[in-house]
Amino acid sequence: MSTARNTNSGPGTDLARRGRGSLLEIDTWTPSETKAISPLVERLMLLIEGSQCITGEEPAVELALREALNNAVVHGNRLDADKLVHVRCRCTVGKGIFITVSDQGQGFDPAAVPDPVSIENLRAEHGRGIYLMKLLMDEVSFERRGAEVRMVKRPANHTRAKLKE
Repeated sequence: MSTARNTNSGPGTDLARRGRGSLLEIDTWTPSETKAISPLVERLMLLIEGSQCITGEEPAVELALREALNNAVVHGNRLDADKLVHVRCRCTVGKGIFITVSDQGQGFDPAAVPDPVSIENLRAEHGRGIYLMKLLMDEVSFERRGAEVRMVKRPANHTRAKLKE
């Protein structure tokens, strides 16, 4: 089992390890600071790209991950320095990537989020993150009263084959 230590994202947890039956497993924590998002996403994407579990779909996963982290830090934890964001990721060749982003906030009702493409919301400064995650990923669900988002992206060839059926 190979392990990469996470030195910048919260408590001393393993950032990545090779898991049984999956190519790569990531488990890390990050502080509720917007400046922590990009370095974490960059490190995660290097590991994800190296796993080759979603070849060709990396830009979609990167943007969805960035949006999920931003929502957790800004809206979930409300930039509270005492709260952390937990990221879990499992990459499996042939199956794709499974990402969970959890915050320590109160949660929210996803059904109450306004439609960002309706005319009255087109000029809003916020409100497109969930829309983008759903557009970019194959599956997006909210658990723990909205304090956790689960996202799935299957390999490009699997997605295209499914669309042809």
